[in-house]
Amino acid sequence: MASFLVVTLEKRLNKYQNTFSLVRFTLLQFILILSLIGLLSCSSAEKKQTEVVQKQAELDSIALIYDHTQADTQIDEFMMKLHKKSGFNGNVLIAKKGKIIYQNSFGWADYLHRDSLRIDSKFELASVSKPMTALAVLQLVDKGKINLEQQVSDFFPGFPFQGVTVKQLLTHRSGLPNYVYFVEKLWPNRKKGMTNLDAINLLIQHKPTRYGAPDGRFHYNNSNYMILAAIVEKISGRSFGVYMMEHVFKPAGMKNTAVLSKAVYEKIPTDVVGHDRTWRRSVVQDYLDGPVGDKGTYSTVQDMYLLDIALREGRLLDKSILDSAYIPRSDAKRGVFSYGYGWRTFTPANGQIVYHTGWWHGFKNLYVRDLKNDITIVLLSNFVNSSLNQLDDLYKILEMPILRQNAYNASGDFVVN
Repeated sequence: MASFLVVTLEKRLNKYQNTFSLVRFTLLQFILILSLIGLLSCSSAEKKQTEVVQKQAELDSIALIYDHTQADTQIDEFMMKLHKKSGFNGNVLIAKKGKIIYQNSFGWADYLHRDSLRIDSKFELASVSKPMTALAVLQLVDKGKINLEQQVSDFFPGFPFQGVTVKQLLTHRSGLPNYVYFVEKLWPNRKKGMTNLDAINLLIQHKPTRYGAPDGRFHYNNSNYMILAAIVEKISGRSFGVYMMEHVFKPAGMKNTAVLSKAVYEKIPTDVVGHDRTWRRSVVQDYLDGPVGDKGTYSTVQDMYLLDIALREGRLLDKSILDSAYIPRSDAKRGVFSYGYGWRTFTPANGQIVYHTGWWHGFKNLYVRDLKNDITIVLLSNFVNSSLNQLDDLYKILEMPILRQNAYNASGDFVVN
């Protein structure tokens, strides 16, 4: 009897073991199938993303196609005159209705070594960096990581100027002192670049007198965008340069653009040297080439055109929030000139133009986007003179409003022929 029970138990045990083995095998198969589906899904998503990137790169290459033999002769004649008679030294790209109609290089990248400029030469954008800094901030606003009404003290405890908001920084209505002048006697080593946080800490430590009340009158000020870049770093957990590369430059196809700081490099790696009014005076990089956001972005005329395309196509920011950046939000000058979020605005009758100028350490630039007529003008210069103030005939050739404040009266009416 006992042996019968043992045999019966063994048979049942074997049955259960076989059943368990079958269940275990089935579960393993199921897990394996799920894993394979996951891998295939990831692989498919990665493949799709790669295809999207490749397709966009192809479109970018097509957008940059330019046949110099088909150059607009009127623009070429104008630019030759601007170079020879007005001293323009730099690169130019002009596009209309989605096509480059003119691009060229004029003069020297470094006069001392007689190095000629190339169309892919990288220029310090100076304050033309500001629209891109504003773009980074608005991306974080769009994701709910920053609120326009947040105060600077929310990000940097101890910040001594109360009531200053992100929105006020974007529109230059913060009333803050300009760090560029304030730190001049406080930074010990003029050859060593300070960081944005260094500049903010000096503001916290020394509490200089502010220029005006928060949300008061418009006062253009580098402190605003230096602080905005620092906020981007704090919220994103990335250096400003890395954030811009990942979220602005790469998505826009800007392969020759980067944020470069003397706080990172002993000498900023660029072949284009800034010259201040005379060829004998090349501008030496110093500690003020450390802070970024207000300046410090280096780019080419072609990359700036790709930025314009990416913005128009909504690849960097949702249209509704991007359009909010173009709304005039500061004291109007001569009725039609104002400032939005990172953009200077020019709103003549039946027109909408956003633009920015830049002037820093021997570089002088102009970036214009005529949103109504689909015209892009990029002028990057490494020789500071008045040539970029003499563009009336260029605007006439392009059949767009003349972009010059002195050409309009207080009511915004054009007064100069």
